[in-house]
Amino acid sequence: MFEKVNPSHPDKLCDRIAGAIVDLAYELEDDPRIAVEVLLGHGICHIIAETDISLPLYEIEAAVERIAGKVAVDYVEVPQDSHLAKNQEQGFRCGDNGIFKGEPVTGEQQKLAKIAREIYGKYGCDGKYILDDDRLIICQSNASKEELRADYPKAEINPLGDWTGGTDVDTGATNRKLGSDMGDSVTGGGLHGKDLSKADVSVNIWAWLKAQEMDMPVEVCCAIGDEAIGSVSFEEMVETARLYINQIGGFEKFAEWGLVR
Repeated sequence: MFEKVNPSHPDKLCDRIAGAIVDLAYELEDDPRIAVEVLLGHGICHIIAETDISLPLYEIEAAVERIAGKVAVDYVEVPQDSHLAKNQEQGFRCGDNGIFKGEPVTGEQQKLAKIAREIYGKYGCDGKYILDDDRLIICQSNASKEELRADYPKAEINPLGDWTGGTDVDTGATNRKLGSDMGDSVTGGGLHGKDLSKADVSVNIWAWLKAQEMDMPVEVCCAIGDEAIGSVSFEEMVETARLYINQIGGFEKFAEWGLVR
């Protein structure tokens, strides 16, 4: 049983905006410190960024408009806490406590991710999908049942009828769709809107990649300030995550579909 939402779901729009802001930070510095939270809906986008660098407001506004359309932007930027900043003065050390469990992606999850991409490629707007064995549920905005049934004749389609979706219907927030992003993997934090020094990003990605490589669950935990997790240095985990993010095309691209792509 698995649910997947597409990149135009309001929660994913928030993840993408947060990712775009982290991308901006990495354009200014090789290793910025930044954590971003986004709340979006009904004509306004609220953003709080805790960071050690200053980001141009016009670039943030441009990223929001590109991703979410013409909405008002309420942007608050505050310095990173001095105690947290000291944690990274001697190189990469875990930026927070955390528990992380990477799980291999299942065939069912791969199948639904493919279906979600196919539908999104056709309609390009808010939608969510569930696959439970042979039961496929499709909720796709701005698409008629007749159109969808031609491609998915056995699916349950838009049970309440046609709908419009988007941020005038539903408010979004960062890191609310981790089940869609991670499948059976488990985290105590969130994947999106944070730089690579945050364990929520780097250790989650490392554990997930290891689970795919070994085809078995990978469980780790860390304390803030740890230089290594088990026999693996935190710096190695950061560089593994950096390579993965770069291969995908950045933090915004990562936010579109999460780890289960």
